[in-house]
Amino acid sequence: MPDPITFPSSTPALNLPLLIAGQAQKEFFLNQALSLLDALHARAVTGSEAAPPAAAQEGDCYRVIAPATGAWTGQEDHIAVLMGGEWHFIVPGEGLQLFDRAADHMVVFRSQWRRATVPANPTGGTVIDIEARAAVAALMQALSNVGILGFVNA
Repeated sequence: MPDPITFPSSTPALNLPLLIAGQAQKEFFLNQALSLLDALHARAVTGSEAAPPAAAQEGDCYRVIAPATGAWTGQEDHIAVLMGGEWHFIVPGEGLQLFDRAADHMVVFRSQWRRATVPANPTGGTVIDIEARAAVAALMQALSNVGILGFVNA
């Protein structure tokens, strides 16, 4: 007879708590997992802050930036979710992509949080191709509009 399957205490991607046989207060662990999924369903954060906002609402989700202070001390680069009046912290996995609603751009976690930067508009050269420059500028603006690049001042 094969050995029974054993599960870790949490899921590998989002670190959601798993139920185990004989566990007390199963509803707490299930509610915690569902709250985390709800907070991250859109893969968006309210904003990026170094300290908890004074007017945070239940379910608000923030990317903690350095230097973290207050209840977020030592939680740099984590995602803070307000659940049950307390902050819960999620360690981001490599490749996690989030939309920062306050900054209006995407960020991706690759050892640290990164975002695309706006390349400089083309200038100079011996041959100026007006149509090519206009196409590059339009592409940069389109990528900015969907949050892939930072805001482009055209």
